[in-house]
Amino acid sequence: MSRTATFHDLDGKSVFITGGGSGIGAALTDGFLAQGARVAFVQRSDASEFCDEMQEKHGQRPLYMPCDITDIATLRDCIARASDAHGPITVLVNNAANDKRHAALEVDEEFWDWSQAINLKAYFFACQAVIPMMRNAGGGAIVNFSSISYMMGNAGYSIYTTANSGINGMTRSLAREFGPDRIRVNALAPGWVLTEKQMDMWASPEALAAHLERQCLKDHLAPQDVVDATLFLASDASRMMTGQAMVVDGGVVGTG
Repeated sequence: MSRTATFHDLDGKSVFITGGGSGIGAALTDGFLAQGARVAFVQRSDASEFCDEMQEKHGQRPLYMPCDITDIATLRDCIARASDAHGPITVLVNNAANDKRHAALEVDEEFWDWSQAINLKAYFFACQAVIPMMRNAGGGAIVNFSSISYMMGNAGYSIYTTANSGINGMTRSLAREFGPDRIRVNALAPGWVLTEKQMDMWASPEALAAHLERQCLKDHLAPQDVVDATLFLASDASRMMTGQAMVVDGGVVGTG
């Protein structure tokens, strides 16, 4: 993990990340620790070894709490524990998601509810839990991860893209409602970031070549590209940005 930029105002900030122990989430935890932030994260799978690595690298151990984010009561409890340990949370990164592929005609209510619980419901209730802390602290920043998948109209995971689109609506409404409290709420929509999971499951040479052809910039996205954008949205460098959806995809989709 290299620091492309230093955001001095993030030093000492209390940061909470969902899914912060693997994939892009692990890169986010690493990136915020490199800025001097105090990081807490939830992760369903064991992240103890990752925390050992972060402590050795940064001299500061992130607070890891096992949690299935669809269990809202446990998620709220973890957010409260993070606040007790690091002070009121003033940066929330809703990163955890599950883009399990599915055929629309085979979706039942159970799968619908499961997917929305992970990809949208947990985002809202994490925001709800941190906003009073941010209000009392005089402001804060929320970054809700979306995806360019819904902008592209991708098939094969329509429940996931439905949640992605919903995240944008939620982001804009929360930004409007809590802007007077100096709470900024933005969405970040990455393109195809080549994490280990992506490489293992979907990144065939043919798929990679086809996607790169659609990008304006002819380099594949790495987790660091997403980390840099997230740090910017979390910091005062973007202090007058709220209610926006920032796309980091190498130029696949256009906005505006």
